[in-house]
Amino acid sequence: MKTYIVGVGMTRFEKPETRDWQYWDMAKEAGTKALEDAGLSYEQVGQVPVGYCFQASTAGQRAAYELGLSGVPVYNVNNNCATASTALMMARQFVAGGLEDCVLALGFEKMARGALGGGADGGAADGFGKTSPVARHYGIMAERHGFEMSPPTAQIFGDAAREHMELYGTTEAQLAAVGAKNHRHSAHNPYAQFQDVYTVEEVLAAKTIHRPLTKLQCSPTSDGAAAAVVVSERFVEQHGLGERAVEIVAQAMTTDTAASFDSGSCIDVVGKPMSKAAARQVYEASGLGIEDVDVIELHDCFSINELLTYEALGMCEDGESGKLVEAGATTYGGRWVVNPSGGLISKGHPLGATGLAQVAELSWQLRGRADLRQVPGARVGLAHNIGLGGAAVVTMLRRAGG
Repeated sequence: MKTYIVGVGMTRFEKPETRDWQYWDMAKEAGTKALEDAGLSYEQVGQVPVGYCFQASTAGQRAAYELGLSGVPVYNVNNNCATASTALMMARQFVAGGLEDCVLALGFEKMARGALGGGADGGAADGFGKTSPVARHYGIMAERHGFEMSPPTAQIFGDAAREHMELYGTTEAQLAAVGAKNHRHSAHNPYAQFQDVYTVEEVLAAKTIHRPLTKLQCSPTSDGAAAAVVVSERFVEQHGLGERAVEIVAQAMTTDTAASFDSGSCIDVVGKPMSKAAARQVYEASGLGIEDVDVIELHDCFSINELLTYEALGMCEDGESGKLVEAGATTYGGRWVVNPSGGLISKGHPLGATGLAQVAELSWQLRGRADLRQVPGARVGLAHNIGLGGAAVVTMLRRAGG
């Protein structure tokens, strides 16, 4: 059964503790915007998957109750940085499976200031002495590169960057070009945490977080929320929503296989094999390929992950991603526009909201409502959201009737 996104909404992504609000306040703002965008009420929603990583159990109910007390099922979803796209996937499955005609996917995060640790639980072990779910991933990193005092997530991606440089000759300037591009894109995004523009030289000169990654190549901790209303084709027709509908043409989630660990490479540990497999499944299911895509929102938690994702999505051959961004192929006037929102690096990265914020941006793009960020003639969009531990979600979107 076909599924459509008919309404999206999000808050501005902000530095933690900037605003005096609770997670349910931000969830209410994003959810209300999505419902208003769709022209629907909460009472028309049949189920609500809610994504977050840092709040307590049943925080999803506390957030959804701000939208209404209709008694519908609320599901609490946590899949590390892929949490929000997982909530969206659940919403799509409920509708595609014929269980509901209208589902609200909601994601939010209220984070602490400072660098993110080794996943939502904070590192190799949590405060109760339990082994982290990502300890195996960091063990691969430590065996090859050692373990330093810099933030663990920056280490594992920084080490992946050094491997890419050693294997393919990727340069620090090419990595910095990702940060410069995404900061430049965010200048026109009122929802972005940062709206400052930097040159490649300024990105390179910023504080080093873990070599070769500088601060302007790393996503910040953020507060924020995002939401999407997912409905059936029947619902679209009954309520006259065709003009605002964006079809979810195909979607896939993959998790780690032996390919993530057997090579001992951080490039594989941080998820490139998962991303490649998810993209392949989506291309096969949709009948569309990367050549059909106009605009992409992908998981640039660090600049290197954007380059790795170019390769995983088939935008270039392995090792050619640095040249791709350097040539301007992934910005306005190029072959694709990647992260017109500013991406995680500049828009921000509240874990439980990120994947839904990507889909909000793509929905606006495909509906021609992205203002100064608009990609001319955009008809097909692709979202990529990944979390260590691990999960990769790829979603193919198309303007209804396109």
